[in-house]
Amino acid sequence: MKNAFLAMLFGGLFLAAPVAASDFVAQGDALYQKGGLENFRQSIDIFLKAVEADPNDYEANWKLARSYRWYGEQAKRDGLENHKEICAEYGKEGMKYGEKAVQLKPDGVEGHYYYGLSVGIYSDGVSIFTALKDGLKGRTQSSFEKAYETDKTFNDGGPMMALGRFWFVLPWPMNDKKKSLEFLREAHDMFPDNIEGMLYLGEVLLDAGKKSERPEAEALLGKVAASDKAYFASWAKRLLED
Repeated sequence: MKNAFLAMLFGGLFLAAPVAASDFVAQGDALYQKGGLENFRQSIDIFLKAVEADPNDYEANWKLARSYRWYGEQAKRDGLENHKEICAEYGKEGMKYGEKAVQLKPDGVEGHYYYGLSVGIYSDGVSIFTALKDGLKGRTQSSFEKAYETDKTFNDGGPMMALGRFWFVLPWPMNDKKKSLEFLREAHDMFPDNIEGMLYLGEVLLDAGKKSERPEAEALLGKVAASDKAYFASWAKRLLED
């Protein structure tokens, strides 16, 4: 009887042992990789548990920022009626954990990259002018530049595309179409099959309005329009029609 009681006691203690942050990260990753709005939302809950288990876990923080950003991005792509409110809320949370990741590992590409992308989602929700009033331009620029310097090939050329897009969408006189084109060409040269990169490059070339660049822009956008990436295909078709 005594042995049975001890077994129950220590067995219960064993089962009640805290789950490591790395275990939660693995669970969150599994959900994130499935994609889709609900999986991104559930992954946020899991990564929050990882951060609760270890607030100073770099991977848990940047992956939480990534999920917050992607929840907002997916809400926008799905055309949810309240997607602007979602983008503002989740983008702001993504910024918080991206910034924490940067503090934990200043030379890590992931923290800088997802902090910047979270600012982008936040801007989609509140408008780029509000984001600029919030003083986010300099911080976003430096984060993308740090990600570029650390590993510009991360996430299939993500830092290159991010900087290219950053310099394109800024309002005049802050935007710089020449810089945008340089970064997007570099990304396209290294990752020529990246649909998102094709779209951004095609849009910049089309915006330049040069007759000599129009055939290249139309060719790139035509490939995107014919792809199975519905969100980007629709975007490319709109650009070609305009």
